[in-house]
Amino acid sequence: MRGRSEILATAARYLMPLLIVFSIFLLLRGHNEIGGGFVGGLVASVAIVLYMLAEGVQAARDLLKIEPRLLIAIGLLVALSSAMLAWMVNQPFMTGLWWKHPLPVVGKVGTPLVFDLGVYLTVMGTTLMILFTLAED
Repeated sequence: MRGRSEILATAARYLMPLLIVFSIFLLLRGHNEIGGGFVGGLVASVAIVLYMLAEGVQAARDLLKIEPRLLIAIGLLVALSSAMLAWMVNQPFMTGLWWKHPLPVVGKVGTPLVFDLGVYLTVMGTTLMILFTLAED
């Protein structure tokens, strides 16, 4: 068994919050500019994987507090529900609906952002499930 790297553990402690904030930034600007749920989910996964490399798989699972499979299911449900909201107001499937008042930090909020959130959770769950499984084996 390899020894624990104190340098990697320290770097992971400082980089993980920054990566999570950056992933949320990418998620929030995705429906207007480059970014979105896919890239944001990958960056969030990298933050957890960095922690996993420093502290171990079980520590990363404990930090996540939710099974990656459940993240996938929730993400798919959020994405599908955002696409179906248009049907409730007699619009075609996946039509973008927007809230009239922009939020101070986020800006325009609508179903594309909710869809991106679903993609974010699904990508994060899928990536973590694959990498946790590979690291455990």
